[in-house]
Amino acid sequence: MNTRIRRSAVVLAAAAVLPLALSACSDNSGDSAKSSTSDKASASGSSMGGGAAMADAPFGPACSGVPKSGAGSFDGMAKDPVATAASNNPALSTLVTAVKKAGLVDTLNNAQGITVFAPTNDAFAKIPKATLDKVLADKAQLTKILTYHVVGQPLAPKDLAKGSFDTLEKAKLTTSGSGESYTVNDSAKVVCGNVKTANANVYIIDTVLMPSS
Repeated sequence: MNTRIRRSAVVLAAAAVLPLALSACSDNSGDSAKSSTSDKASASGSSMGGGAAMADAPFGPACSGVPKSGAGSFDGMAKDPVATAASNNPALSTLVTAVKKAGLVDTLNNAQGITVFAPTNDAFAKIPKATLDKVLADKAQLTKILTYHVVGQPLAPKDLAKGSFDTLEKAKLTTSGSGESYTVNDSAKVVCGNVKTANANVYIIDTVLMPSS
């Protein structure tokens, strides 16, 4: 009699434990599914983030000439204010010389949220040497020209599609284009655009902009 009672007790205990065990397995399975879904969402988010980063990258044929590493690279320039960043880019050495002669290094480095249209060395080379030397020796005229290349707000590529912007020189410049092809004042082409520095968006151009006299 006692043996039967013991067996019945064991069966009842097993019956009570089994649903709990199944419930635990079900919960673990749900957690795994949630974890898998979460991982997929995270991976998708990373992928989307990467796409956004790619869309925000510098563009244009001259970008290939920017150093791949060091202070003059895109990553290096992003850490420095604009005048300092430009001084580390070999293609902008004439511009940097002009900025120093005009005494604008601190002005540009201390400004916040600006856009700079930066002429390359080749852009300055289009100007006859005698004329360029004369401009470089005339601080007032040089300042007028250089500040005409600076807009007091950050401009994204989409803003350049069809725009008119006040410059630090007080005159307006115009932009037009789409995709990765933009011009400034219908004359200067953006050859490497959307370059970030610590305080400015930079668009490297192939022609020096001249304000109306």
